[in-house]
Amino acid sequence: MSSLLKKYLMALTGFVMVGFVFVHMLGNLQMFNGPDAINEYAHFLQTLPKGVFWGFRITLLASLIIHVWMAILLVKENKAARPEDYSVNTSVQASLASRTMGISGSFLLFFIIFHIFHFTVRSIFPEYQSEAFYTALDGETVYNVYKMVVAGFSKTWVSVVYVVCMAFLCAHLAHAVSSMFQSLGLRNRTWKVRLDRFAVLYGWVIFLGFIAVPIGVLTHVIKPESSFTGTPAEALVINTNLSQ
Repeated sequence: MSSLLKKYLMALTGFVMVGFVFVHMLGNLQMFNGPDAINEYAHFLQTLPKGVFWGFRITLLASLIIHVWMAILLVKENKAARPEDYSVNTSVQASLASRTMGISGSFLLFFIIFHIFHFTVRSIFPEYQSEAFYTALDGETVYNVYKMVVAGFSKTWVSVVYVVCMAFLCAHLAHAVSSMFQSLGLRNRTWKVRLDRFAVLYGWVIFLGFIAVPIGVLTHVIKPESSFTGTPAEALVINTNLSQ
């Protein structure tokens, strides 16, 4: 596989994940609109047609695997082709974000795994799978994502991990977003400065958007709710559906 093809694949898969990160951030910010908003949004995603739902997940997973694989191959290729003294002499000209892409990328890979097991699989804290984490929405029993997120980020160490990892994501995006255009041949000398600035701005927007939720929980701007605050009739709907 040629270096050019590796860079193309890395850039294209990067675009997929950059887009996902932005949409995911907007979805998370529904927490500030209250329980019904985030629960309705999450329920909408969970009830998409299976082909769409799993097609999206498979595309995202494949993009992640290919992106990491191409990054490893390119790093090995660059190390094999570049003398050590050349690396030392030129690294001082590179930005901090570009020099730490491997470090930030590695941290993000471990974070993604942790995040999936934390909020998607819900195996790190098994109590998230109990009946207490279900609620009624428009007469239907749905998973109470609002309560789960508040419970998760109420643990200070969890929020700290998320904030630190979002800082790595910010640093990664600050270089990667601009580099994607270069890899695809869409960045010239005129646009380089603009795209570099946009990449830094995008990284900060993502960082602030994602850390807003854990900070909001810790500062009680996002307030906890009881396991159920609906009417007795809605409670009966929940208990009936869960027993089926």
